[in-house]
Amino acid sequence: MLRTRGLTKDFGGLTAVDSVDFELGTELCSLIGPNGAGKTTFFNLLTGVLEPTDGTVSLRHGDDWEDITDASPHETAQRGVHRSYQVTNVFPERTVLENVRVAEQAAGDDSLTVWRNVDHFEGYTERAYAKLERVGLADRAEDPASTLSHGAKRKLEVAIALAGDPSVLLLDEPNAGVSSESVDEVRDLIRDVADDHAVLLVEHNMDIVMDVSDRVVVLHQGAVIADGPPEDVRANPDVQSAYLGGYEPGTLDEATGDATDDESTDSGGVA
Repeated sequence: MLRTRGLTKDFGGLTAVDSVDFELGTELCSLIGPNGAGKTTFFNLLTGVLEPTDGTVSLRHGDDWEDITDASPHETAQRGVHRSYQVTNVFPERTVLENVRVAEQAAGDDSLTVWRNVDHFEGYTERAYAKLERVGLADRAEDPASTLSHGAKRKLEVAIALAGDPSVLLLDEPNAGVSSESVDEVRDLIRDVADDHAVLLVEHNMDIVMDVSDRVVVLHQGAVIADGPPEDVRANPDVQSAYLGGYEPGTLDEATGDATDDESTDSGGVA
């Protein structure tokens, strides 16, 4: 569905992403690594937020691959690659429904008229309701987004990312800041969207990664140091040394104690 060849990003003397060859199929692949490993920079390269120093990004259509290396974020989204953000990114004073409806319009043919009378866009509204039903927020459709709990806002972000029915979803720490009571709900939602989308997930909670992933890729200092089934990656001595530090299944604490990722999701930081 999505692949890179030799993808590289230099910031001055720092190589944040180092000649990464990667391919995402119809699967749920988790991208893990310590803070500063290059995970969000990699996301930003995949979605057109950053231009690579070298290498290519391609999207598969049937048997053909389209080069989207130079596509803008809007163009990348139009082609079917959508993302959520580590930092909650919604219109807080708009209703929950309006947040998703605007995203549906942006993915459709009315992207330049997002604030016209809502009655003009009945089809978008219906599709937005369908997304809210999927993430469990249909009963909050008319509430301002600002009234949602943090966990519910993360669900709303997933609904927004689903707008326009993308083929590829990039989920950047959907559990960040979510209360322990809501973790299982978000975990179930990740599983659900992976049923009909190719998903690339950045997540620090190793219990979730090991539970939901078909495959795990580990970045360290911008380079891939492991790629394979979750159990194989967990047992990899290089991964244990670089990141997991003796992690054993069964604890919901992040493997490295990194509760947050200090990179900037919007400005291209290098975590």
